Amino acid sequence: MPWKETCVMDERTKFVALLLDGESMTRACQQLGVSRKTGYKIWNRYQNTGAYALVDRSRKPHRFANQLPEQLERTLLKLKRQKPYWGAPKIRELLIRKFPNLRPPAISTVHAVLDRNGLVNCRKRRRPKAQGTALSTSKNPNDLWCADFKGEFMLADRRYCYPLTISDHATRYLLAVEALESVMEQTAFAVFERAFLEHGLPLAIRTDNGVPFASPNGLFGLSRLAVWWLRLGIQIERIKPGHPEQNGRHERMHLTLKKATALPAASNFLQQQGKFDAFQTEYNKERPHEALGMKCPAEVYSTSSRPYRGIGRIDYPMHDHAITVTNCGRICMKGKKINFSVVFAGQEVGIREVSEKVWLVSFMDYDLGYFDEDSKRFEPLANPFGPKVLPISP
Repeated sequence: MPWKETCVMDERTKFVALLLDGESMTRACQQLGVSRKTGYKIWNRYQNTGAYALVDRSRKPHRFANQLPEQLERTLLKLKRQKPYWGAPKIRELLIRKFPNLRPPAISTVHAVLDRNGLVNCRKRRRPKAQGTALSTSKNPNDLWCADFKGEFMLADRRYCYPLTISDHATRYLLAVEALESVMEQTAFAVFERAFLEHGLPLAIRTDNGVPFASPNGLFGLSRLAVWWLRLGIQIERIKPGHPEQNGRHERMHLTLKKATALPAASNFLQQQGKFDAFQTEYNKERPHEALGMKCPAEVYSTSSRPYRGIGRIDYPMHDHAITVTNCGRICMKGKKINFSVVFAGQEVGIREVSEKVWLVSFMDYDLGYFDEDSKRFEPLANPFGPKVLPISP
């Protein structure tokens, strides 16, 4: 027996016929396998337009974005060729002056027309290049911590392991060795918080310029992790790109760590973390270091005098307003939205009007840049950690 052929229009005809015979909407929808919402839509169309409601409707959109009548497009292209160095806003204004009775298109539509006709010269955005910061020296424990991700390696279960390591610069004490599944910020936050709870806060942390310690697209190369450190009163130090020797003590520890724990790698993350824990205990309490006079790091290290108590509220007594940056990285003020930086999402910044409609934006003790109310554009200062906001003299 051949398969019974059917089509959408036949099914709609059956559906309407069921309703005309007195069948309830619920039963008719169940028999045809459609939702009540779809059933009511077909029934209402049938009542309004008759049998035409059973035919498929065109899916063509009623209007097309950034599309203009052909004559208007030719006019815009002609104006652009007359003024080749003018952008879309000025071309639109020229169109309004020449044809005042014409409804002008949006600036974005004018730009789209010029762009698809090859009349827009797009400037390449220069990607900010990491420069590194000034590096300090450490004499006492917790003056400076060093952190880095040792190069990833594959475990026996075919998953990659990304070891996050933290050490004290002065005493070589290994504060943390954690086997992580990625270099995402969320996991790094947890590792550093455990280290802060156990050992207290350092004065500074030195890292490279990779994620999650830095962000190539963030304001001044900051990341959410770096902003959190600033909130805790920890200074940020970054080595120059391509100069791992500036974090040489930590890199040398990585070589010892690799030989002891990754050759060969463990079967899974749990076993690999066990190897890291055993290495950390041996490195801190059993292995002597020449630089420490053949003492072990645990013999010379002591916890920080600055305990970790979380972050508190920031006060901006020198500023006009304290505003919380939105989750999408904007400063919202007077109904205006200023794109700032997503790495400061959820953080409070201080703003102060330095001239008419021009505002200074500060985070903690750091002035970050300016924005004006008209352009709603933020312009950062040249110095990432620019002039400090000084208190008023008594």
